[in-house]
Amino acid sequence: MFAQNDGCLSPGQWPRIELEKEFDQHVFACVLSCALKEVESGEATATQSTGLSRAELSDVLTRSFPASAIKAFTLDDASEPEPDMEEELLRGLLLAHARPGDPGSARFAKIIARRAMRNDHLWQDLGLFNRAELSRLLATHFPTLAEGNTQNMKWKKYFYRKLCEAEGFSLCTAPNCRECSDFESCFGPEEGESRLMRVKNGIALD
Repeated sequence: MFAQNDGCLSPGQWPRIELEKEFDQHVFACVLSCALKEVESGEATATQSTGLSRAELSDVLTRSFPASAIKAFTLDDASEPEPDMEEELLRGLLLAHARPGDPGSARFAKIIARRAMRNDHLWQDLGLFNRAELSRLLATHFPTLAEGNTQNMKWKKYFYRKLCEAEGFSLCTAPNCRECSDFESCFGPEEGESRLMRVKNGIALD
């Protein structure tokens, strides 16, 4: 059902002045497509997969997707998500930079923090088509945080650097990034196939 939402939305097709609501709906469709696969495989409930409460998830589905979507996610069987300390810290960082008074930004903070606990690039964890979509999402909903990534660091690495800075320490031992032997892990290309394409092509997800 979510493939219908994704099929007409490909990189580079957005008009210059496009309603943010349409892009947000695209992101929700990508995230929910990943979540539905995890629900169907028994890997996670809908709330565990997205980090949203049942009420929040129900509201997103009701506002933007077919009525059958709510039933597919079996929300009655889902418990409220309980973030661990790492996820809570990341959620707090995002919320601190979220657009004031925007419930969409607050929901994306929860979703991004939860999906960031996965092992792929963050844009893949979210089911997006590429890194550019993630950058657009962050610039829209967390502008002050996104503006700080001036060196185009991988987003997960950048988030954890910001968390370390907030606590007053650094995990890096090199005097600067250019002298670091692990430079590629922070700044290398974030290439690969999207999770949705892997599912479509019948490739198992780790």
